[in-house]
Amino acid sequence: MTRAGDRRLSRRGLLVAGGGAVTLGAAGAAYRYRTDDGPDGPVPDVTGVAVTSGSFVSQARRGARCGWSVATPGEDLPVVVVLHGRRNDHRSAFARSYLALDRFLAAGLADAMPAVAIASVDGGDTYWHRRRSGEDAGAMVVDEFLPLLAERGLDTSRVALLGWSMGGFGALHLVPALEGVLKGVGVMSPALWHRYADTSPGSYDDAADFGRVTIFGREDTLAGVPLRVDCGKGDPFYPATRDLVADLTTRPAGGFGRGGHDVGYWRRVVPGQLRFLARALSA
Repeated sequence: MTRAGDRRLSRRGLLVAGGGAVTLGAAGAAYRYRTDDGPDGPVPDVTGVAVTSGSFVSQARRGARCGWSVATPGEDLPVVVVLHGRRNDHRSAFARSYLALDRFLAAGLADAMPAVAIASVDGGDTYWHRRRSGEDAGAMVVDEFLPLLAERGLDTSRVALLGWSMGGFGALHLVPALEGVLKGVGVMSPALWHRYADTSPGSYDDAADFGRVTIFGREDTLAGVPLRVDCGKGDPFYPATRDLVADLTTRPAGGFGRGGHDVGYWRRVVPGQLRFLARALSA
């Protein structure tokens, strides 16, 4: 199939292509439309970096109480801010049953990876951008969460973003808002569409909202920022993600291989993502 043909595929077409099935779990969407997803990435059998959690009331999110968690192996460290996927929350980044980033961080540090902190925060299901209601999870990250991290002794003059699925889109969307402090961006299976008609319900308010924030046509906002993109070829977002990578002036790190839209794939690529971001933060 041609690249132009891929761009015309509807969401329904992507989900049923190849005779695969779709499952939606409470912890997040697990889309599959090919059977060759590859092996699940194992969680490192190590003691994770200690995680501290708390919450705050967000004005940017119209009074929502936002939980947060931070894993840090020291003080005054640069920070990787994690943006979760749809139907996830801040706990998903560190849950043993999900991404277990505290363990991947500990394993990386033991293998000479530069030291960083990892912080996650609740963004709801708003796709990390300002909505018609006035709720703005992206502004919450920039204007509320980063100052909270600075108060806790982290170096927020050096920030990276890591996101999967909805959070992958959010990480790309927030690049301009972090100009001057953003040192790297990593996305796994970013939720990208070419057309509003193909989006999942609730992702955007309407076609105008989609048009304002879509990454396509605004690829220049990513220029000059170290970027890693990983997406499985068995992921319904693969065609659009592949198109975005092809449209960029500088090809990002990462790549495409076996994998679906699931935590097994994200665990497989997250060690490379963390090492890429840690190096970018230490450059």
